[in-house]
Amino acid sequence: MRKDIENCVAAIKQKIKGKDEQIQLALVCLLAKGHLLLEDLPGMGKTTLSQCLASVLSMEYARVQFTSDLLPADMLGVNIYESDTHQFTFHPGPIFHQVLLADEINRASPKTQSALLEAMAESQVTIDGTSYELPSPFFVIATQNPLFQSGTYPLPESQIDRFTMKLSLGFPNFEAEKSMLLSNDESTFNETVLNTDLLLSLQQQVSKVVVSESIVDYILALVNATRHSQEFPNALSPRASKAIYHCAQAFAFMHDRDFVIPEDVQMILPAVTEHRLRGQDQYAQTTNLLSKQLLNKVDPIAA
Repeated sequence: MRKDIENCVAAIKQKIKGKDEQIQLALVCLLAKGHLLLEDLPGMGKTTLSQCLASVLSMEYARVQFTSDLLPADMLGVNIYESDTHQFTFHPGPIFHQVLLADEINRASPKTQSALLEAMAESQVTIDGTSYELPSPFFVIATQNPLFQSGTYPLPESQIDRFTMKLSLGFPNFEAEKSMLLSNDESTFNETVLNTDLLLSLQQQVSKVVVSESIVDYILALVNATRHSQEFPNALSPRASKAIYHCAQAFAFMHDRDFVIPEDVQMILPAVTEHRLRGQDQYAQTTNLLSKQLLNKVDPIAA
């Protein structure tokens, strides 16, 4: 693994114990210029992970608690009339930060949820007909509780598809939880490993990782398998194809290679596709059954 990325993982591991794979995939998502959805029961460390990511990468961070009464303007900002100047002045909301934590996103109304769509797709927001650029890099991390819990609104498929990856931390293993209890560390995580300029440089380098035609054929074979089979509740969109492509580049880059191999695609595929394939069907969501089924269905050599 690249030394600078390894240092980031090591720093976050001080706070999030026993979840190396999820930490690495979260960094892959960021390097691929994507957005991340974290689904888990309360108290699993979703918010802590988002805070740690922002800290190690020296990114401006804002947290918005999504509730049933949250309005789009509370997040995006609003034009306020100034009596002194007799003009409207735009007051930006918390979305104008490099990392936005949309905490418990599925507890807000669909109208508020959909306010994120333009920001996630185009890195801008439009208020009263005027478009405002968001900072770069811009990374949305949304957390959600399982839909069987009370007071939740399902995310529409259009929004689910805009999340590049979906991860679940799950319960820590015995040793990790024991270490967490014995350390009794309640201090705020505040460790910087990379600066924002270096992160932007790394994202540029990721986009230059070589993806051969045979790898592209493999990605397309995987995507098309979902479109011509009744085994999958939802077919993968062209946006999903791009997400697989860019995340495979980021995974290869993270492991110090300037070209993508089939194993890179296979490693990131569950996190990139399971939530898209399953949609709102929450059954066995964390077991990655559909993405594993898809990998077994398509031979990389035949592709």
